[in-house]
Amino acid sequence: MLELHCHTTYSDGTLTPGELVEAAIATGVKALAITDHDTLSGWNEAFAAAGQRLEIVPGVELSTVHNGRSLHILGFYPDAAKLSDPLALRLEGRKRRAEKMVANLAEMGYPIELPDLGEGMAPGRPHLATALVKAGYVHSAREAFDRFLGDDQPAYVHYEKFSIVEGIELLRSAGAVPVWAHPYLFRGGEVEEVLQELLAAGLVGVEVYHPSHTPTQTQNLEKFCAQFGLLMTGGSDYHGRLPGMKDKHSSTLNLLNLPMSLLEPVKQAAKKL
Repeated sequence: MLELHCHTTYSDGTLTPGELVEAAIATGVKALAITDHDTLSGWNEAFAAAGQRLEIVPGVELSTVHNGRSLHILGFYPDAAKLSDPLALRLEGRKRRAEKMVANLAEMGYPIELPDLGEGMAPGRPHLATALVKAGYVHSAREAFDRFLGDDQPAYVHYEKFSIVEGIELLRSAGAVPVWAHPYLFRGGEVEEVLQELLAAGLVGVEVYHPSHTPTQTQNLEKFCAQFGLLMTGGSDYHGRLPGMKDKHSSTLNLLNLPMSLLEPVKQAAKKL
């Protein structure tokens, strides 16, 4: 079984890369992509933990902004040496964003400590949600998102501007296969219209299979991929488990039981970039 979208403690997951590898093996996963937000820092630990027991697909989930909304692009098989410096700049932007959200919370009367995650890591909203729970301001991470951190909630801060064109160019320049992550979670336009813009920028694939997609949405994306010659990928978008979260942040590994046959076209595309 195939998992092409998972997060670790190097971004906003709750399992270390080693723990994620063990969990993936336990649930029958045969190939696991490490796609942390704007960082490649979890790769080495994952490779070491997996050994010959599990195939690790090196990846990243790049944060871009389109029509004033966050749009995520997965990149598979990038050359780490070519991405390291540009991603370091993206991480600094994520830190500035988190600091602004912490400042917003403090102004509202809910001061929290910004977690120090170490080199190659940056705090995301789940980290801030956990801090709000620990401070006793909310009962669960879900409440933290609903009251403070969710899109358009009072403490929310948009990502720093980084366009889809810039994002796809960066990934392709590093030999990575760019794939639009969870299209129907995007709130900045109609999927078919945005897809045309992404295609013009050099998109290669679409994350068709995702826990948030309805059967109809999945069928639509399959049709789009057939129509435009795009690769199809999928994954559980696994983050581990946060207390009180019942959405994608609490998804189950190997939830979608995706076939390994989806991986070979991605590998072939990476060789051509």
